[in-house]
Amino acid sequence: MHWANLTEPLCLLDWEGWGMAPEGFDAAALYAYALLQPDTAAARVRTAFPVLVSPAGLAAEATVCAQLLQTVARGDNLVLEGPLRNWAGELRRR
Repeated sequence: MHWANLTEPLCLLDWEGWGMAPEGFDAAALYAYALLQPDTAAARVRTAFPVLVSPAGLAAEATVCAQLLQTVARGDNLVLEGPLRNWAGELRRR
């Protein structure tokens, strides 16, 4: 899930990647894409999805961060590279 999956009025779109994932995976994905807007990422996403402060949320964040860093290595999501690497460092310290 990321910002492009949300509409106004609120509706969730886009189901190409459904199935089992760590609890909090979608919230972690939304957080990842919000890294380009740090105030939004910190204030809104973490407040709206308290699962991100749980052990399951940490696993979800690590999974999403690793997956997105793989996309960077393939030449996609390059604008996220710096924020993702910073996030990865924060996750390692947690």
